[in-house]
Amino acid sequence: MTTGDWVAVMPVKRLGAAKSRLRGAVPAARHGDLALAMVRDTATAVLATPAVAELLVVTDDPVTAEAVAALGARVVPDRPAAGLNEAMRYGADQIAGPATHRAVLAGDLPALRPHQLDAALAAARPGRAFVADAAGSGTVLLAVAPGEPLDPRFGLGSAAAHAASGARPLEGDWPGLRQDVDTPADLRTVLGLGAGGHTCALLRDVGLKVACVSAA
Repeated sequence: MTTGDWVAVMPVKRLGAAKSRLRGAVPAARHGDLALAMVRDTATAVLATPAVAELLVVTDDPVTAEAVAALGARVVPDRPAAGLNEAMRYGADQIAGPATHRAVLAGDLPALRPHQLDAALAAARPGRAFVADAAGSGTVLLAVAPGEPLDPRFGLGSAAAHAASGARPLEGDWPGLRQDVDTPADLRTVLGLGAGGHTCALLRDVGLKVACVSAA
């Protein structure tokens, strides 16, 4: 039984529209499967994080909903249907509610380790804080204390936008948390870090010979 008090919120697009810049990394017919595998690995790591009491996935994709629910996540439909920030705000501020510690994170972190997320959430207390991606310009996690609105600023230049909004940047050495996957080059970096079992299995199933060390 978890002893954590954080609700993690993860928005996931419909698989057919997900990860357009990653197209070509696997055969076209398996692109959605790759996106789903990364979501499953991310969800698995989040659910294994001691600080996390619940994973809330905001999605209108039925395949994703079934897969993450089987892992133990709570699934809610994307009622705003108005983009990433509104989905995050809806999940964190309306469904989870402002009385809880809330953290929203990307769903494409297949090398995420539970101890890295645990450390980042500990560092996020108190107030509102964020973790920039490996490139330094994007954001992979935004955390907020009870009583504060999430106020997400995801999109181009989101790290600077979150800092300008008053969120505190977290500087820990968390490579699996920071490395999201937008391009084939990102995927190669993740494989070097050690991707999770779902992503590794998918890549091997499509015939790629990868030295894939499962995330632990």
